[in-house]
Amino acid sequence: MEAFLPFVSVYLLVLTRIAAFFVTMPLFSYRAIPPVMRIGIAVLLSWVLVFTLDAPQVDINGEYILLVLKEAVIGLSIGVIAFIVMAAIQVAGGLIDFQMGFAIANVIDPQTGTQSPLLGQFFNSLALLLLLAVNGHHVLLDGMFYSYQFLPIDQVWPHFGNGDAAHLVLRTVAAVFAISFQMAIPIVATLFLVDLALGITARTVPQLNIFVIGFPIKIGVGFLVLFIMGSVIVAMMQKIFEVMSISMRDLMVLLGG
Repeated sequence: MEAFLPFVSVYLLVLTRIAAFFVTMPLFSYRAIPPVMRIGIAVLLSWVLVFTLDAPQVDINGEYILLVLKEAVIGLSIGVIAFIVMAAIQVAGGLIDFQMGFAIANVIDPQTGTQSPLLGQFFNSLALLLLLAVNGHHVLLDGMFYSYQFLPIDQVWPHFGNGDAAHLVLRTVAAVFAISFQMAIPIVATLFLVDLALGITARTVPQLNIFVIGFPIKIGVGFLVLFIMGSVIVAMMQKIFEVMSISMRDLMVLLGG
């Protein structure tokens, strides 16, 4: 029994980090995945990692509580920054919805349980399928495995430093917002020109009810530009995936000191 206790102590620490990561990370934290399945995946991954990692022996004492809290903070931090990067895709959809007139028709996203724009939900579903197609979920799981190289189990507390982690989060938010703006700007700019043309038409032909005919025109033009720019949007989503992996790695390096 005494020989089994070191294995249990290390296993519980690994399970804490994996479970905290699953709470906030994209894809695995969505409500579409049953909680029992998420718990089972976390338990199995933790079991595999314990035999894969060259983890030192950890005694269960007063310092062990700090190690558990540290593992939870690390898992939540890495998952949150990945979730922030993926949220940029819904921001792009929201910008497009506002111009197309879909902003008044927000729906409940069954994956997150919150309201999301129509095209934002479509982009999010497309991004998840693309993430699975390019094995992005493997990158997320690899990130958890390699996190132990930067943040070992026996490290008592993450190294927050002099605010470098906060600066990294701010830079990541700025970068993903720029990418989401690049995703939305072709459609937004085209619809702005449509609004300009409708405004000129309303001044020259006052008999036309621009409010009635403007909505179907903007929706049709928006879907046409969306179809034309589909490949560009997919390329920008792949860029977002790269930013996500780089941000996770940089955050682990900073927290590891």
